[in-house]
Amino acid sequence: MMEAVRRVFSQGFRVFFLSAGLFGVFAGLVWGLWLGVHALGGMWNDLPFSMAPYQWHAHEMIFGYATAAMGGFFLTAVPNWTGTPGARATFITAAALVWFAGRAAMWFSGALSPWLVAVIDLAFLPVLAAKIGSQLARRPKPQNVMFLAFLLLLWLANLTVHLEWLGLSETAATTGLRAGLLTLIALISTLGGRITPAFTRNAMKRAGVPESEWPVSSDVLDRLALVMVLLPPVMLLLGVPAAVPAAIAVIAGMIQFARLARWRGLWALRQPILIALHIGLSMLGAGLILWGLAGFGIGSEVAALHILGIGAVGGMTLAVMSRAVLGHSGRELVAPGPVAAGYWLLVLAAILRWAGSTGPGSWYFPAMLAASVLWSLTFALYLAALWPALTGPRAGHSPSE
Repeated sequence: MMEAVRRVFSQGFRVFFLSAGLFGVFAGLVWGLWLGVHALGGMWNDLPFSMAPYQWHAHEMIFGYATAAMGGFFLTAVPNWTGTPGARATFITAAALVWFAGRAAMWFSGALSPWLVAVIDLAFLPVLAAKIGSQLARRPKPQNVMFLAFLLLLWLANLTVHLEWLGLSETAATTGLRAGLLTLIALISTLGGRITPAFTRNAMKRAGVPESEWPVSSDVLDRLALVMVLLPPVMLLLGVPAAVPAAIAVIAGMIQFARLARWRGLWALRQPILIALHIGLSMLGAGLILWGLAGFGIGSEVAALHILGIGAVGGMTLAVMSRAVLGHSGRELVAPGPVAAGYWLLVLAAILRWAGSTGPGSWYFPAMLAASVLWSLTFALYLAALWPALTGPRAGHSPSE
């Protein structure tokens, strides 16, 4: 048992991808239980946190679940990018405890000073940024160093949320939550734009597909995508009129689909671990377009945000985490059946959550509850299938990508 614990805290992908899965199940169940009580006409007001339940739910999915997934990715990928040693177990353990302290502070915020909650919750991203910044400094390529700007923007979005809970603003939480989610979307668009065509190309090469049929990336589209996805969260934090980031989001979504059209998604259908990346980016493109249209009064903004949150953030983090866990634990890059099912369950969850906000009122609670159950089920399946890879010794295979 103790050997498994030491192993989990020895590598960033193990502890943070495990934490993301566990917290994903927990947060989904809490939200589902709260919805269920209200669907039955009851009230559940004695929760331990101080903010409204929907704010806790949104904050913890963005700055709790997603930052754990992000931490595991960067602590694993950056050493590969820079040729530097990975973080030591002492740092990984300390960083994981800082992340967990933030979740505990948020959960028990009803009994704590809001200033203390803010300090604890805001601590993780600077710790992560300092570590990966020191590694990136060894080989400071601009295309990698720019991710520090993403972390700063995400931290500023979280700070903005806390300003309302500190009594310094009346509407900052709404702005900060949206800016935080859209920053994650910008990060996923940028990283996904790198790994999706690359992994698809590698798979096609191994399968003997002629080079003329491989995915082709466009530098122009990639640069446009980077700029257009970064503008909406920045504009939200700066208070730019809502119509401007909305219009940009529509264009950014269209650019995303233009990129995807060049990456051979139909061929990737034969490999669940590969098509999951294409699906996540498709949900990202659709969510940006829907969110932008909602800014002009067309459709539900909340529904669009959940296409982004469940379909894009949830879908892409699950795809990347499962792939990284298999590869870096020495296992073959083939998604286990339960994980492959989870890729599609998240798509269904996103669609149901969208329907709950856009369909007849009678759909609201059933669709919300179903989406919550599917989210928690997905990450329970992920944990069950990949538990040996997350906690057990390395297997005999070497990562091929």
